[in-house]
Amino acid sequence: MTLYSQPNAAPPVRVMVCDDSAVIRGAVARMLDADPAVWVVARVANGQMALDALKRMPVDVLLLDIEMPVMDGMIALPLLLRADPDLKVIMVSTLTTRGADIALRALRLGAADYVPKPSAATGDEMFRCELAAKVKGLGRMRHRVARPAGETVALRLRPAAIVAPRLLAVGSSAGGPRALFTLMQGLGRTLSVPVVLTQHMPATFTPMLAEHIGKLGGMPCAEAKDGEALTAGRIYLAPGDRHLLIDAARGGLHARLTTDPPENFCRPSVDPMLRSAASACDGRVLVAMLTGMGQDGLIGTRCAIDAGGSAVAQDEATSVVWGMPGAVARAGLCHAVLPLPQIAPKLLEMLRMPRA
Repeated sequence: MTLYSQPNAAPPVRVMVCDDSAVIRGAVARMLDADPAVWVVARVANGQMALDALKRMPVDVLLLDIEMPVMDGMIALPLLLRADPDLKVIMVSTLTTRGADIALRALRLGAADYVPKPSAATGDEMFRCELAAKVKGLGRMRHRVARPAGETVALRLRPAAIVAPRLLAVGSSAGGPRALFTLMQGLGRTLSVPVVLTQHMPATFTPMLAEHIGKLGGMPCAEAKDGEALTAGRIYLAPGDRHLLIDAARGGLHARLTTDPPENFCRPSVDPMLRSAASACDGRVLVAMLTGMGQDGLIGTRCAIDAGGSAVAQDEATSVVWGMPGAVARAGLCHAVLPLPQIAPKLLEMLRMPRA
């Protein structure tokens, strides 16, 4: 049994909103100001104004638009991080292929996360919830909130499975892209099993995410195609707006894509991927649950564990939102709950360890 402390109450997260649209600035500020844990301290119209404001006031989290006059987000990003290396920057991207590519490049350059700009600036409850969760999670990481002695939560850990996995299945959501970059780089160039991955992300973003993972990590990565055979040492990403299921056919594992209804308000969803993987692999599944809001993946992980698999979850301190990994950790489904940099070595150890 491992003990984890609960965080102290944090001071309000100080946020700057940088967007050339006054309508967007106002709408986003109103969304965030409705949360007592968030304080919007500045609204500015371009990157140069953000740099100037940062010199005058402390800021924890900056929402940075990409396309702006005078100084755009990509030019401003390295200058902002040079001025405050611990600043948490959330890129605000349009829902286009170009916007996705720029946002993911920004993550590789030091941005902490991204949000796709909503088509309407107001009334988008899912956008508001996602934005608030990311802002508060990154604010907690920025403040490195102290944990009081004696205030702990016991997490029940379980032994690893005794059979070798046939598949590594990864789930992630809020904060996931950067976590995935770290994980996939840590896994190296070759694995003895295929990797399947579901990240909550719009359809315009998933092709770019696959491309960036393939460039950063050592293994090839692409969106999964319906019916294709899953090959060891390759990463298969669930396309946006499609559930990725795993079938056992003709002696191997194959991908199946569906437009079945969303689960946990998501398509793709982690749960159907894990349920189908547990069945197709006769339980020989190794699950990695990374940062994300909500509980998507909890039911699927339980199916994998009940069938004989194993699970590893990201810890609270390194998660932007400890929803998905926290749910499986609190349920006692994990073999290990680890900081993000330690997850890849643990997975490699579990994949390489001889099994009875």
